Amino acid sequence: MRGLKVVEMPAIGPVPFCGMLLADLGADVLRLDRPHTAGLGEPLDTACDDLGRGKRSLVVDLKAPSSRERVLAILEKADVVIEGFRPGVMERLGLGPEVALRRNPRLVYGRMTGWGQHGPLAASAGHDINYLALTGALHAIGRSGEAPVPPLNLVADFGGGSLYLALGILSALHERQSSGAGQVIDAAIVDGASSLMTLAYALRRQGLWRDERGANSLDGGAPWYDSYRCLDGEYVCVGALERKFFVELMGLIGLDADDFPDHMDRACWPALRSVLGRTFAQRSRDAWCALLEGTDCCFAPVLSMAQAAEHPHLKARGTFADPGTGMQPAAAPRFSRTPGRAGHAAPAPGCGGEQALRDWGVEGHPPTGAAEARSDR
Repeated sequence: MRGLKVVEMPAIGPVPFCGMLLADLGADVLRLDRPHTAGLGEPLDTACDDLGRGKRSLVVDLKAPSSRERVLAILEKADVVIEGFRPGVMERLGLGPEVALRRNPRLVYGRMTGWGQHGPLAASAGHDINYLALTGALHAIGRSGEAPVPPLNLVADFGGGSLYLALGILSALHERQSSGAGQVIDAAIVDGASSLMTLAYALRRQGLWRDERGANSLDGGAPWYDSYRCLDGEYVCVGALERKFFVELMGLIGLDADDFPDHMDRACWPALRSVLGRTFAQRSRDAWCALLEGTDCCFAPVLSMAQAAEHPHLKARGTFADPGTGMQPAAAPRFSRTPGRAGHAAPAPGCGGEQALRDWGVEGHPPTGAAEARSDR
């Protein structure tokens, strides 16, 4: 994505994460920051703002009438703009898609909202847990007989939001190669989260999924797809869904798979869970790792975030990296010719923005030479 110019409007969560993904893959992301970003006149701790890595910053007061023309001049030179305001806010600022596309017909205008650009809830506030709840996903996650459990903000905000916005942007850029025209992307988190539930809805339609938490094959209801406490209080997990993997698991841990000839039979699940629970409780997590890791029984230790970066497999792949600001997830996915990378630390508000305008050739900021442009990246 080298050479792709992306404007990131002020936002939290899904929009900055999408911007980070694009920056990791080589895009030149210019983040427009509000004055006094932290709310008290102090800049955010950029060393911990991993979502801002690899970007440049320009401080703009979007509410000031004088800012409108400056932002539009920037959008004229941009390939993509991403924003996460409620519907109508960009229009009230005079920066809506109709105005922006008139100034730059090739612009890909990515709009990230929770509820979407239209619908009864479109103007309402919300967060990941609310969007997850409306799609049926939150109802399906948790232990039987207990309250639903939000899976961090991974599924709705980042899965159904950021990743679908990024997919929309790449699709629009591909289409632009033939049409020469940009377009608007309505990336609603409720739409993306619902899309992620496609398999679960398909299983439900076939009668293979119950509207009951902790009662299904992939939600911890099946004993061969769950986590177990070990002798040292740590946990391991197994995902022996297929029969051949289940047979291998049982054999390796000293049990007889023939005692459970149909491991898919829900009637045997309570007994099987009891046997597995007692068995895993007899050894430490490290002992089970020594026996089971690298086999086909679909096993893994349950690691904390502090432990994950030290696991030999993730270390071998470089899944976590320290670009100079502390250990964090590395760029993904991997490419054979044009690898991505976790860029420099997030900029303090205003850092690098004027240079970006010169690099982009925004009116009043003539472009610099290539060498000077690279020095700011």
